Amino acid sequence: MSVDPRYAVLFEPVTIGPVTTPNRFYQVPHCNGLGHVRPNMLAAMRGIKAEGGWGTVCTEITDIHPTSDQGPYAEGRLWDDGDVPAIEKMAEAVHAHGALAGIELGHLGLAFGNQDSRMPPLAPSHRAIIPGQPIQARAMSLSDIRQFRKWHRAAAVRAKKAGFDIIYVYAAHNLSILQHFLLPRYNSRTDEYGGCLENRVRLLRETLEETKEAVGDKCAVALRFAVDELAGADGLSCSLEGREIVEMLAELPDLWDVNISAWENDSQPSRFSDEGFQEAYISFVKRATSKPVVGVGRYTSPDTMVRLIKTGVLDLIGAARPSIADPFLPQKVKENRLDDIRECIGCNICVSADYSIVPIRCTQNPTMGEEWRRGWHPEKMNIKRSHDSVLVIGAGPAGLEASRALSGRGYKVALAEGTATLGGRVVKEAGLPGLSAWRRVADYRIGQILKNENVDVYRESPLDAGEVLAFGFQHVFVATGATWRKDGVGRTNYAPIAGLQHLPVYSPDDLMAGDIPTGVVVIFDDDTYYMGGVLAELLAKVGCQVRLVTPFPIVAPWSSSTFEQRSTQVRLMELGVEIHVNRTLVRTSKDSAVIRCTYSGEENELTADAVVLVTEREPHESLYLELSSDVERLSNAGIKTLRAIGDCFAPGIIASAVYSGHLAARELEEPEEMTRFRRERMLIENTAARLELVT
Repeated sequence: MSVDPRYAVLFEPVTIGPVTTPNRFYQVPHCNGLGHVRPNMLAAMRGIKAEGGWGTVCTEITDIHPTSDQGPYAEGRLWDDGDVPAIEKMAEAVHAHGALAGIELGHLGLAFGNQDSRMPPLAPSHRAIIPGQPIQARAMSLSDIRQFRKWHRAAAVRAKKAGFDIIYVYAAHNLSILQHFLLPRYNSRTDEYGGCLENRVRLLRETLEETKEAVGDKCAVALRFAVDELAGADGLSCSLEGREIVEMLAELPDLWDVNISAWENDSQPSRFSDEGFQEAYISFVKRATSKPVVGVGRYTSPDTMVRLIKTGVLDLIGAARPSIADPFLPQKVKENRLDDIRECIGCNICVSADYSIVPIRCTQNPTMGEEWRRGWHPEKMNIKRSHDSVLVIGAGPAGLEASRALSGRGYKVALAEGTATLGGRVVKEAGLPGLSAWRRVADYRIGQILKNENVDVYRESPLDAGEVLAFGFQHVFVATGATWRKDGVGRTNYAPIAGLQHLPVYSPDDLMAGDIPTGVVVIFDDDTYYMGGVLAELLAKVGCQVRLVTPFPIVAPWSSSTFEQRSTQVRLMELGVEIHVNRTLVRTSKDSAVIRCTYSGEENELTADAVVLVTEREPHESLYLELSSDVERLSNAGIKTLRAIGDCFAPGIIASAVYSGHLAARELEEPEEMTRFRRERMLIENTAARLELVT
């Protein structure tokens, strides 16, 4: 199949120094919770992207020395020759599909405290490290700077030995010592590495020059640089020094990889930014250099990609999150299968995995991170084991994914939904402020199901146990979802809140159904994630006086892991929402809600016309429990498999529901040995000789 002429420009090769990438699809470096801790999983995940058509596939940030230890996070590591085999495995996996392999070398400077190596962090000047830990970095002497240059050069040589085609010099995201030297807030030196901009750029220039000298004969040298920090006069700006730095170094790197800092700004969630949000900051770079430029912006539209190339904004379309949501995005564009693209929803669940120090995951792509340990492929399903038929009850995220995946295996599936609308909680939540992109979770799966002859969809078909038993299906998946509680029981309150009968009480489900309170509304947010903040925004925008009460020190604390917390709290403050942190709702009366300090126990009374409770959800498990209570009855009905999936099984985030549906589909009728996942295992070094020296 020939490429649609509209998108042909995306499949042109691009020369980057001494190497050439086969197309303009470029997976920029991104973290993943795998790194040096899980090298087999890492290699398989990157290799799948190369198979899917990404012309260049890069590592995550790879630290180069024990003075730049990212522990406990599972990132890349290249301290010595012993680290080469692990990263070599990734380069080989990428090369197997004809793509270029890139590695992002970095020294983290002030960004980490070296908790693993226990070595004092290094910085341009004496400063406390950026994370809130009682650790101070020491100012680098000129001797330290020379040592740093040697470390970086040695790491670049090792990366070349490992087979990488593009080797990065990293100065972005407030995570790089090279960036810290550029910034006056961190660099107060008075020698040749401090003061004027030319001096502050000196180490970056030297590192670029020495990296090119060491590996530039065979490897391209890329500079990843944040042109703006979105911090006004207090930070680097694309209108001032950010632009000047690009102009000063314009022709030195073989590739400019440009973005904005910090990582929270670079990977903004869709709640607070649109596709292409970085364009205004990076568009000047291409005019300042003759070298190719790659940039990001959560690009999922091929038409937008083409515009960026043809208008001279970018030479390469960079992606982290879109490449996670769909590793085969380039191949689908090439084959003109745009409807099959799993578009990134910008929820940043991928980011949360890295922050949680666990393998990467994705709401849209349940196979992400499971390529090696479970053997999952994003575009290929294991073949069905029989000609049995499957009934899936409930068309929320779990039921939709199970139906899609089961039909991909070749099973005949009946999907029964009790309402007229497919999508379940996804469709409801997508109607809340800022969450419209999340509807893509349902839209993708519905689109795949409706064009698959293996799936019959039955809307407005609530089922009871008798009907299920009478239908004659051999396998039944129950995906009936969950409902938000209205009694206040949750993480903080283990018993119902007293006095709720005195005030109108609403749940998130009520608000999503259009039942909106008026007047003064107290929201008790015990959830830690987005729902309380989103509902507060909704009510404030329709004219309610909103008082948000949370037992935590900040609003929606877990959403810090998805880069939503700060923007959420700022937005609520701008909307005039009254925020009460470190407070729990203990009881209500006719016109008020009583809240209690989680530290002192002091109680205060807030006037209220209504209360919204955002605490926990209860699974709709009655159908499953009734069916599972009588094994003989199931057997007599010919039902071999009965399984609850998604929120019906264990209420969680949307990503968990999708994963649950996919897992169930993969495991149906498979023998146990086919469903176990592999684990990364450490090799135990023989330390006898070293012990003899010690003793």
